[in-house]
Amino acid sequence: MEDKERIVFLDWLRVIACIMVMLIHSTEPFYLGNGGTLITCEANAFWSTIIDSAIRSAVPLYVMTSSYLLFPLVTDTRSFFKRRFTRVGFPLLVWLLAYSFLPMVGDGFGSVDVAANARHLPLNFPFTAGHLWFLYMILGIYLAMPIFSPWAARLSKRGEECFLALWLFTTAVPFFRKLAVAIFGLPEVFGEASWNEFGTLYYISGFMGYVILAHYLKRHVPKYHWRKTLAIAIPLWVVGFVIVASWFWHYIPKSFPVETDINLAIHLETSWTYCSIGVALTTIAYFLVARHFTANGPFYHRWIIPLSRLSFGIYLIHIFFLGIVYQGTTLLLSSWNTWIATPVTILLTGILTFAISAIATKLISYLPFSKYIIG
Repeated sequence: MEDKERIVFLDWLRVIACIMVMLIHSTEPFYLGNGGTLITCEANAFWSTIIDSAIRSAVPLYVMTSSYLLFPLVTDTRSFFKRRFTRVGFPLLVWLLAYSFLPMVGDGFGSVDVAANARHLPLNFPFTAGHLWFLYMILGIYLAMPIFSPWAARLSKRGEECFLALWLFTTAVPFFRKLAVAIFGLPEVFGEASWNEFGTLYYISGFMGYVILAHYLKRHVPKYHWRKTLAIAIPLWVVGFVIVASWFWHYIPKSFPVETDINLAIHLETSWTYCSIGVALTTIAYFLVARHFTANGPFYHRWIIPLSRLSFGIYLIHIFFLGIVYQGTTLLLSSWNTWIATPVTILLTGILTFAISAIATKLISYLPFSKYIIG
């Protein structure tokens, strides 16, 4: 996209969302460790809850920035698939191989089990590259877009609102499943069973809701003045944050250190899942506010546009650097009080990882056929 055709707030939002992802991953060492749940002190529990709960909307914002431009389709399906799968499919293959067979910088996450990764590759991403789940998801979104596009183009405002209302209801399903476990001992709800994972709400749930939400905001919701925007966004964010954070904090055992299997972390992250109600509300709030980011001066052209263009590559490569940056930051702040060291470590690790990844991605961009590597 030429600079004159760029939608300014999407560039800002793409960069901000990318930094948020770095911060999310920088928080993980403070509640995960030794192959399970590990929370060494109350400060780590508190700051993991506060920081991560505030930025869980990073991935939904990525989906919305992408779909805001692409949906409904403005090209034929063949051209759309060719461009999208070139930009995502080839990089996915490249980075699947890279994370499967190359050690991390500083070996921050342990040795590479090449044989196990090779066996796993035909079915899924390797353990050391969990962030590649996003590419599988976004490819699925791209497969669905041509099917949904004619429907969205003809749908009335009321019809779109009805769909979004139903979709928002599905974002409460993670909590319904927990309720079902408490009552029946099994997590299946609304027709789900061990022989049927496709319940009533399956067909209107998931990340396609964010695609439709972006379309609805673009088509039917004007950019309000700041006062009205904040009057809507702040209550949405507060309610969403309370839902996201309160669950995580409530279920953390308050006797530290907490060290147990991974099931506790999975339970804690119930309210952090990207298609859960609290995250959806904070995502809407952030997106409404972000539409006011219209500054397009020298800083925008010199930094934001280039970083926006590199953001996909930054996301792909950053896990190679995250571990060693975290180790260095932790060592640097080892003498600090944990109530100060923990948030500073998270922020420094996230920002430094973003900066190093941006430099590495920029260098890769000079290679021939770099679009097949960094999108």
